[in-house]
Amino acid sequence: MEGDFIKIRESLIPLSWLYGAAVNIRNFCFDIGLLKSQAFHVPVIAVGNITVGGTGKTPHVEYLVRLLKDKFNVAVLSRGYKRKTNGYLLADTNTTVYDIGDEPYQLKRKFPNISVAVDRKRVHGIRQLTEDNEDIDVIFLDDAYQHRYVKPGVNILLVDYHRLIIYDKLLPAGRLREPLKGKNRADIVIVTKCPKKLKPMEFRVLRKALDLYPYQHLYFTTLDYDQPYGVFNGQSLQLAAAQSNNVLLISGIASPRQLQEDIESTLGDSCRLELLTFSDHHRFRSKDVERINETFAAMPSPRIIITTEKDAVRLSAVDGLSEDVRQALYALPIRIRFMQDEQAENFDQFIKSYVVKNSRNSILVKGKKKEKPAISENSSKRSNTISFK
Repeated sequence: MEGDFIKIRESLIPLSWLYGAAVNIRNFCFDIGLLKSQAFHVPVIAVGNITVGGTGKTPHVEYLVRLLKDKFNVAVLSRGYKRKTNGYLLADTNTTVYDIGDEPYQLKRKFPNISVAVDRKRVHGIRQLTEDNEDIDVIFLDDAYQHRYVKPGVNILLVDYHRLIIYDKLLPAGRLREPLKGKNRADIVIVTKCPKKLKPMEFRVLRKALDLYPYQHLYFTTLDYDQPYGVFNGQSLQLAAAQSNNVLLISGIASPRQLQEDIESTLGDSCRLELLTFSDHHRFRSKDVERINETFAAMPSPRIIITTEKDAVRLSAVDGLSEDVRQALYALPIRIRFMQDEQAENFDQFIKSYVVKNSRNSILVKGKKKEKPAISENSSKRSNTISFK
């Protein structure tokens, strides 16, 4: 089981010790207050990981947005990885993928009525967001678990089932960005990308192996898929109907294994699946476009191309794709689904309860004026709990 999850480079372990020492010093400085963690009077929920590579952050942020967007003013703040701009930027209808990065752009396109902003300095970004819109009820921090300058009210740690942190080692020998004890800061731990047929015994084994504290909530999610849609042709496609096609899967995500397995199982043995992989957040260039065109042209008909939504927003912005490729290119929307009975209900209630209790726009005491909640630094209590004078 362990060997399937992590490939350890034994010769690099001494360097991992040095890296770990530096990370431990940094975390210790935050723990004792030498480095300051800023709490805010607006609910802040951080979603992230302690590993290099994708754990499904964007689908989980989308789940949270869908959960709250109809009743709350929702904002998402991201670093905006590989964007061409600097500093704080609030997305609008004229914003491009190059301005804010692929994941924030995808979120803004799917949820145009929420606020989406990017800023490498999250403390500054939160301040700007709340100045731009005083009615914001909750801010989701995308990929900010290790950004300790912000003290979130809820910390959500994502762990890839296929690369469990309990079997990993620190960089550069493994993929951990900080020691395993970093998981102890999480209020919620979610094991992501689980196989859909995971057995009850495996849930119990994973629960025991992760060795969480009683205050931490553990959930398991898997990937589900919505109906693919044409990136350029505007048409929809039933994924099951693609069984009669040869499929080119274009993947520029960090961990495409579960996606590939799910598509193969859906399409069946009669369909030929060819895979083109690129690095996470890959910026497609002319040589990549040429490779896509040539690979697709060499495939026998009938044929289609399937890619993730994150890859689709970058592919839609490049020049040089052949007309055949453009007409055959479909984006596959990914959703997460909680696996065990009542897990989704429990998770939803936890998140909603936190936002309702701590939102600066919630009327908690009927008929009484709500005073401005206190802002604290390095509080030992939950950072976003409202206190009244």
